Amino acid sequence: MSLNILLVDDHTLFREGLEGLLSRRDINIVAAVGSGQEGLRLAIELKPDVVLLDMRMPEMDGMDVLRQLRKNGFSNPVAMLTTSSDERDLVESLRSGAQGYLLKDMEPDQLVLALRDIVAGKTVVAPDLAPVLARVVQGDSIAPAEESPFAKLTPRENEILALLAEGQSNKVIARNLGISDGTVKLHVKSILRKLGVHSRVEAAVIAVEHGLRTSSRGTDQNSVT
Repeated sequence: MSLNILLVDDHTLFREGLEGLLSRRDINIVAAVGSGQEGLRLAIELKPDVVLLDMRMPEMDGMDVLRQLRKNGFSNPVAMLTTSSDERDLVESLRSGAQGYLLKDMEPDQLVLALRDIVAGKTVVAPDLAPVLARVVQGDSIAPAEESPFAKLTPRENEILALLAEGQSNKVIARNLGISDGTVKLHVKSILRKLGVHSRVEAAVIAVEHGLRTSSRGTDQNSVT
C-alpha cells in the first residue's frame, strides 16, 4: 500500500535526498516544503497519511507546527524527524500529539517500516529512546524541570539572543557569526515571537534578567537598534 507523506524540513539537500529515497520505496511524497508555515497550510489542504516534520526550523519550528495542527483539528499522524535524542524533546513531542519520534540517521528501510507502523496506529520512536516511550506509556511521571523562558529557542537563537543582550546590532551579529543580516533578522523575529515580546530591547532585558550569557571574546560591541 502506497503512503502519502508530507515532508517538512528546512534543509533542501536532506529534503530532496529523502524524497528520492522514499519515492523508490512506494512512498508517495505529496509535497516537500522547507517552512513550518507552508507545511501547516499543506497538511490541512492535502490531508496526507503522515506529516514527517523536522524539529528545528527557523521562524516556525516543528513543535509549533505540531501544536497548531492539533489545535486546528488535524487528526492524521504526525512524526517528528530530527537529530535530537534529548528525552525532553521526545516527551514534549508525544505529549503534544506526535505518533512518531524518528532520528535522521535511521536506515531508509527502517524509516519506511516506522511510517507504516505509525499509519497502522502504533506510536514509534527511535530504538535508543524506546525506554523513555515505555515510561510515558506506563504513565510514570517525568517531572519537567522548571521551564526556562528560552526553552523553545534553538541553539542559534539562544546564541543570537545572548549577543542582543550584549548590545550588538544585527549587522555586528551577522559579521561575528558569519551569516547574513537577513538571516539574523529572521532569527530575531522568531525569538520575539517565542518569548512573547514585541521588541529586541524587551528580549534583551529578559536575557539579562535570566543571566543568559555568551563569550564576548573577539566580538564587537554596538548599541541595540
